[in-house]
Amino acid sequence: MDEKGSVPFHVAVILDGNGRWAEEKGKSRSFGHQAGAENVKKIVRAASDMGIRILTMYAFSTENWKRPSAEVQFLMELFGEYLIGSLEEMKQEGVQMHIIGERNMLSSGLQDKMEKCERETAGNTKIRFNIAINYGSRDELVRGCRLLAEKVKAGELEPDQISEEILQNSLFPPASRDVDLLIRTGGEQRLSNFMLWQISYAELYFTPVLWPDFDRSELIRAVQEFQKRDRRFGGLQEGI
Repeated sequence: MDEKGSVPFHVAVILDGNGRWAEEKGKSRSFGHQAGAENVKKIVRAASDMGIRILTMYAFSTENWKRPSAEVQFLMELFGEYLIGSLEEMKQEGVQMHIIGERNMLSSGLQDKMEKCERETAGNTKIRFNIAINYGSRDELVRGCRLLAEKVKAGELEPDQISEEILQNSLFPPASRDVDLLIRTGGEQRLSNFMLWQISYAELYFTPVLWPDFDRSELIRAVQEFQKRDRRFGGLQEGI
């Protein structure tokens, strides 16, 4: 990594490839998900060491409910185990944890664990780690519009006062900040309804590496590629 180059402030990751990784090894998909959860801890630490300030990971989308019920149940139990199992480590390493997404479809037990992790890491400042669970970007935007509509209806806001900044502030905090680098593992090259507003000017990095094999060196490689990009933000020659 070019130490003189800029490190992305906010990195978002679409975790893909747990199931295929396990199948290649003749193991169950559950085995792959467990390996993927362990890898999350390693990448959070690596990102923090590199100076990345916000890391957002796509763990479970609103569309993932369509998976077999046994797999969904396993994932929900795994999320709970991961949150509590990694809490002390996150506290010691200065990680501030947040969960983004609609919580109303999640069990009360899982919601309690989420709140516990957020509460007990609230004072940490080294890196902000957002985990997207039951998250979909279209749902997030609809939710934001509804919040603004309620304010207009209550007379707290005039329609012509709605700006990009106000809408952005209506998205899930604290992941509403623009993403600098979006990484997708597993070889697919699509966005899968993830942070569509926040990635408007993000650099996109797709890698064939399956998530359990995406290690510190792979993250460094992604950041090195980011450092080579000429970011224009709609400026000269963009779109021409």
